[in-house]
Amino acid sequence: MKKIFIYLFIILLIIAVFPLISCKSHISYQSKIVFASSRDGNFEIYVMGPDGNNQIRLTDNDSWDWFPSWSPDGSRIAFASDRDGNFEIYVMDPDGKNQKKLTDNDSKNWSPSWSPDGSKIAFESTQNGNWEIYVMDSDGKNQVNLTDDKSSDWDPSWSPDGSKIAFASNRDGNFEIYVMDPDGKNQTRLTDNDSWDWGPSWFPDGSKITFISNCRISIMDSDGKNHVRLIENNLVDAVQWSSDGTRIIFVSDYQDGNLEIYIANSNGKNEMRLTFNNSWDWSPSWY
Repeated sequence: MKKIFIYLFIILLIIAVFPLISCKSHISYQSKIVFASSRDGNFEIYVMGPDGNNQIRLTDNDSWDWFPSWSPDGSRIAFASDRDGNFEIYVMDPDGKNQKKLTDNDSKNWSPSWSPDGSKIAFESTQNGNWEIYVMDSDGKNQVNLTDDKSSDWDPSWSPDGSKIAFASNRDGNFEIYVMDPDGKNQTRLTDNDSWDWGPSWFPDGSKITFISNCRISIMDSDGKNHVRLIENNLVDAVQWSSDGTRIIFVSDYQDGNLEIYIANSNGKNEMRLTFNNSWDWSPSWY
């Protein structure tokens, strides 16, 4: 009789633990997440494991450092900082060393996005007086305005094959998702509704784009068709896919009113919270 109870206990334990194992089995523990946090008084860049462990501070100064972005090979992190008076784009090694300034102008520059081959960085800048999408070589040379219009153009995101850049623009009244060629040609609108759409992020095979619509995560085909709501929770920052397309990372304040970083399965289920503090944790980038 005692053995029967032991066997039943083991079976129940397996049933209880298996969903947790299944949820975490999709995570590559060789990957890392870089993000910005104000936990130490001002925004700094941090890195952590894909389950939220080993959170390490990479930058340490009195300025704001945010909008981090991993290079495709994981060897560098681009980010924005106002340490020299206005926000410029910088790069550094994954351990925070060798921080180097790439842009140098009197405007705001942030939201860097690497091309898939690591040779270019797209970013948003107010160099012309309003927000535009620019591109430059990864060493900061050859900066070119790609959008060049009187509206605000935000959130550049390279397609996995490097053939397109998705972005958000209010050129038609409210913010919608657009795509363009890497040289700025063939700018095409993908969404058309009364809500604000921003923060595009490509699925790893380039077939779909996730974005934020009315502070909720939505997904559509890369040509703008078949819009589907993915996560209903209140969202305030962009979404990014894991490299294998099995997980998404996002920022939400729905649990306690504080901005925290979460991951979920590709279908929006099995959410797991990664950060727990009274500050803002946001702008995650997954390598």
